[in-house]
Amino acid sequence: MKVSQFMLFGIFFIGISSVEAQEKTSLTLNEAINLAWTKSNEVTLANTKVKTKKYELQSTKNNQYPDLKLSGQYQRLANASVDFKLNQNNSNAQTLPIVNQLMVGQLNASVPVFSGFKIQNSIKAQQNLYQAEMATASQTKEEIALRVIEYYASLYKAQKTIELLKENQKSAKQRVKDFVELEKNGIIPRNDLLKSKLQASKIQLSLDETNNNLKIINFYLVTLLKLSPDTKLEIREDDFADFQMTNIPTNELPALKNRKDLEAIRFQGKASEASIKIAKGSYYPAIAIVGGYTTLDLSNVITVQNAMNIGVGISYDLSAILKNGTLVRLAENKFLEVQNSEAILTDYIKIQVHKAIEDYDLALKQNTVYEEAQEQASENFRIVKDKYDNGLSDTNDLLEADVEQLNSKINKALAKANTIQKYYELLSVTGQLSQTFTISKN
Repeated sequence: MKVSQFMLFGIFFIGISSVEAQEKTSLTLNEAINLAWTKSNEVTLANTKVKTKKYELQSTKNNQYPDLKLSGQYQRLANASVDFKLNQNNSNAQTLPIVNQLMVGQLNASVPVFSGFKIQNSIKAQQNLYQAEMATASQTKEEIALRVIEYYASLYKAQKTIELLKENQKSAKQRVKDFVELEKNGIIPRNDLLKSKLQASKIQLSLDETNNNLKIINFYLVTLLKLSPDTKLEIREDDFADFQMTNIPTNELPALKNRKDLEAIRFQGKASEASIKIAKGSYYPAIAIVGGYTTLDLSNVITVQNAMNIGVGISYDLSAILKNGTLVRLAENKFLEVQNSEAILTDYIKIQVHKAIEDYDLALKQNTVYEEAQEQASENFRIVKDKYDNGLSDTNDLLEADVEQLNSKINKALAKANTIQKYYELLSVTGQLSQTFTISKN
């Protein structure tokens, strides 16, 4: 019985371990971004809108093709009483035939020849709107990639902070144990023991808070990537921090060339120009070549076959001369709106780029300072610890030096991640972020 219980416990433990192993996942940044591009709702919606614009473009192109309509009728007629007055004075008038059914078949065609350039300009407008939607979809991918990077960096920072806090917590707990013995032996006052316990409590509070942030960020990221809510992502340093930062932008020129949101609004401007021409097209007549084929059979009376016709049809909406001016001015004003929006976005992009460059430079400087500060704090703690062990320094100095050393280690770890994040943000505002990552073929 004991053996069976032991085996059941072993199986249960293995099952729990396998579940935990399944829940923990390590993704490179490139893999995470590709997952987001494939599964995120925002990218899926953007791609759907692109397809919609593609179908709208194809529907507009169909307007330049001939209209071909085929129709047919069959009618059963009642036995009507028909009296031709023309036959009243004709003694040889024959009995009228019985007319009880009618069959008609028609084939009509219309080929647009001229419509005030409306068809051609409608196609141009839709082509530009299609291009604008594709650019917007690309911009959505840029924004999603940056959001993944922000979550990824925050998760990496939280994990590194927890790692350093746990390491410091071990030494803090050991210090508390040592101080308990020293206090028992009357070597140190109780106040020093309480200070060491307070520091250990503060470390535990920081650890709990960071763990809470870690869980929240993890949930945000796995939700974006459409992974199981129970998935625990582990960010390895090689997945995030092991690469060279190259081709660093120094001005706004790459942004004005590569930004997809700016490209989208430019295509919208071209579509607005075409819309003005479409509105002006109503001032012209519409010309089309028309033709048809008819066959008819009226029972016992007449049969018509191969009745073909061809000609030219012209239509002119005279009221458009008075009414269409408002539509033209409306289209022109919409074009001005797009131009103003482009100017506003261009200025905003320049501001974004300038800020991103300054933030990246600041991150580089902070990284250098934090590296030096970490070395200084470690050396300071070593010196203070030696003095404390020799009775030349008090507990306050020791605990303060320990806190400074912990903060310097955390700042150094976070500064490296922050530099990488600022680098990617700079690439994003210059429209070069998506080009940095390899699109998965799977």
